[in-house]
Amino acid sequence: MSRLEYEIKKLPAYRAMGIKCDVAFTEIETIKEGIQHSIKRVEEFDYAVNPDVRLGLSYHLRPDGFVYYSAYEVQDEQALLEGMAEVNVPEMTYLVTKHKGGSIENTYGKIIDWLKASEYVPFTEQDVEYYDELPIKHEKHPSDSDTSDPHFEIFIPIVRL
Repeated sequence: MSRLEYEIKKLPAYRAMGIKCDVAFTEIETIKEGIQHSIKRVEEFDYAVNPDVRLGLSYHLRPDGFVYYSAYEVQDEQALLEGMAEVNVPEMTYLVTKHKGGSIENTYGKIIDWLKASEYVPFTEQDVEYYDELPIKHEKHPSDSDTSDPHFEIFIPIVRL
């Protein structure tokens, strides 16, 4: 069993734009359509920061599923494109690691175990109800990632206890 390497990083605020999927766990396959749609539309951005890195931003805001944005970081000058949603991510401190293939569930399980043994907890917004041990998950997917066995960076917003 490989050991995950973790880093704590404070990252500046940024703006992302892409396809929003508000899905139940029973409809999870529809996320793939949203991902493909956002990848096809990345060339429409005039102000993409890095068009070769797709963001997967998950927010567990419903008991039966979650809200997922397949998006790209854009500059402030970028106009909101038709059919897209924008997300303004504030400056946050993150637990950062890499998923290097294999079971994504195992990788997230190791993250949960690491957090339980640390002085950090997942960040949550006040007065917002979340439905997962890792309520907010941000991922950076390189465009050359193998979709059948993806490798990507994971960013979990955290706060010190």
